[in-house]
Amino acid sequence: MKKDTCILAIETSCDETAAAIVKNGTELLANVVASQIESHKRFGGVVPEIASRHHVEAITDVISEAFSQSGLEWDDIDAIAVTEGPGLVGALLIGVSAAKALSFAKKKPLIGVHHIAGHIYANRLIEEFEFPLLALIVSGGHTELVLMKGHGEFEVIGQTRDDACGEAYDKVARMLSLPYPGGPHIDRLAADGEETIEFPRAYLEEGSFDFSFSGLKSAVINTIHNAKQRGKELKDEDIAASFQASVVEVLVEKTFKAAKQYNVKEVIVAGGVAANKGLRNKLAERFENSGIPLHFPPIHLCTDNAAMIGAAAHIAYEQGRRHGMDLNANPGLELY
Repeated sequence: MKKDTCILAIETSCDETAAAIVKNGTELLANVVASQIESHKRFGGVVPEIASRHHVEAITDVISEAFSQSGLEWDDIDAIAVTEGPGLVGALLIGVSAAKALSFAKKKPLIGVHHIAGHIYANRLIEEFEFPLLALIVSGGHTELVLMKGHGEFEVIGQTRDDACGEAYDKVARMLSLPYPGGPHIDRLAADGEETIEFPRAYLEEGSFDFSFSGLKSAVINTIHNAKQRGKELKDEDIAASFQASVVEVLVEKTFKAAKQYNVKEVIVAGGVAANKGLRNKLAERFENSGIPLHFPPIHLCTDNAAMIGAAAHIAYEQGRRHGMDLNANPGLELY
């Protein structure tokens, strides 16, 4: 009988200090997240130096709590995984340094994990993958379409050329004086508004699966400024609904077209914006009669967490990938 594999995972790529213990890549034994939202809210976004300081303060406690939740001891742990990148370099360094120290002290193998691979593998904590599959990753820092023909095989077939989807949400939310993070507030307002403003849809050149949200963001900002200058009142709900309709239409149509072109067996959605109700509803409608299964992770696994890092690390562990003490934070790490 094959021995169970338990991995301690650490995630500190942005403003969440997280630790988790995952068994066999699919069973979540512990998942602890220390959020910094309240600290960054007054600045309207993440302040890297503050994020790093909070990671230093919280990292030991979240790891201890993960062991407490799981009921495991160090002897039960087979490897230590950590987000290598991409992300904020200072924040990443806290997690990498902690993982390396524990790996050295406890004599456990060390595995660096790509943050986006983690978001994709959050779905495997719910249901086994069926290849080939297409993953739509939508978050504050990333908007990508990734084709997978097997475990650990990633081919980026589309990505944002400027702003990430979640970044555009936060910037529009700031224009509407909404709290950080802005995405959930835009989603909530959009549900109560009407699409009264025709914002642009950036489909780019024919056949491209890339995305662009910078022009849309600028169009929203200009519309708000022009309305104020003319003394015209626009409802925040209608701005939110019109903006979200533009974002969602492009995401949905490009994902659907890519799924058909590459003849995938399933589509999975990942990242913080995967929690967006408007996006979930429109994707579900588009794929309803397509014959292609569509899967979303539960809300608590959409935003940054260490469970997803442990799930991705299990595949790397099984494939024999290991890192040495020269592992370093890599804020621009490519998906490999």
